[in-house]
Formats: sequence, C-alpha cells, structure tokens
Amino acid sequence: MRRSEINAALSAAQSVLDKYNWSLPAWGYWTAQDFAADPASAAYLRSRQLGWDVTDFGLGRFSKCGLILFCLRNGLADAAGEKTYAEKLLIVGEGQLTPTHRHKAKMEDIINRAGGTLIIEFSATDAAGNPSDAEISVPVDGIARNLRQWEPLELRPGESVTIRPGLYHRFYGKPGHGLVLAGEVSQVNDDRSDNFFLDPVGRFSDIEEDEPPIRPLWNEGAA
Repeated sequence: MRRSEINAALSAAQSVLDKYNWSLPAWGYWTAQDFAADPASAAYLRSRQLGWDVTDFGLGRFSKCGLILFCLRNGLADAAGEKTYAEKLLIVGEGQLTPTHRHKAKMEDIINRAGGTLIIEFSATDAAGNPSDAEISVPVDGIARNLRQWEPLELRPGESVTIRPGLYHRFYGKPGHGLVLAGEVSQVNDDRSDNFFLDPVGRFSDIEEDEPPIRPLWNEGAA
C-alpha cells in the first residue's frame, strides 16, 4: 500500500470513531515522534501488538479487500501476570472483504458496534485443515444458529457471534447499508502467528513511502 492510502484510511477511521463517540487511549493519537520520545512505552505497545493496523492483505485492492484495526488491549501468551484477553476495533467498508482465514489458538467474539450490517460467512474444517461442507452451529449472542457452508450471517448493530478456533470465516460490510464499526473480544491475539488464510495472501502490507505517516502502525514500530 502507498503511505498516502494508509494515511487516508486512518483519517477516515478517526472520523468514524468521532461519529460514534469512541475515544482511544492517549497513545492511539501518538505520532512517530511521540513513540521515539518514549521508547519504553513504545516497546511495551509493540510487543503486545497494540495500536493501529491497516492492511490490504498484499493484494493492492484496499477498498475491495482490506481492513482497518485498532488493538486496544492485549497480553502475551503464556506469560505470567499478563492479560489473557484482547480487544480490537475493526472498521469494515461496504463490500470490503477480510479474506477467509481461521485461528488455531484464539476464540473470539465479533461484535457489530455501530453502523451498517456486518456479513460473516463460515466453513467447517476437516482434519487436514481444509474447508468442509458440514453444517455449522455458531452462538449469536449466546443463542445457537445453524448455518450451511458459506451461508451469510447478518449481524446488525449490537449483535455478535462467537467464533471457535479452527472455524474458517470471512467478513465484509453489506453493500448499501454503510460501513461498520465492529469489535473483537478474544483470547490473547497474535497476528504474526495465528492467522491461517485459505488463499495465499499477506497479513501485513508492504508500504510505499509517498508521504510522511500521520500515525505509525504497530507492526512497523515507530517508523
């Protein structure tokens, strides 16, 4: 992605948060210079993957296949005294796909916090880790919902679904209904090692520096 695309996405994300009265921790507004001025805090945040994340999954089509995230809280797996949970905000555009993937370690709730309708599609997984056409049951706000493979589940604002480890899923904002401010509450999250995509995509984007960053992304440190 070009840095100008990332900057535009971050500006749009801030407008969404302002619209729905979501405020971030102080470091959510830090510039690269702020991170450089407080290296101890910067190291803490980076080690726990806290902060902004913008990705086009290496495909170069951000409006069609991409995601904006902000990780609010997270721990370190198997570390004494650390949080055992994580929380993110996700900003999902109309028709903007997060590609099919699964997690081996974490269970998560995906929540529609505000905005349009979030569509999530699922597939069971066989013993070899391939999609299976077996029927799926997922808890929607705690109530079981039976679905066929890739059958769209619509989540309106206030609704949520629990996704167990191993279950393939993909999601996007329903076209014509506006973008979605979503949330994720999960076990400890590690985006470097616990995303298994069905198709060959990249979790993080290579960045073309065509203008200065307005906010650093957590996976690039304070650069």
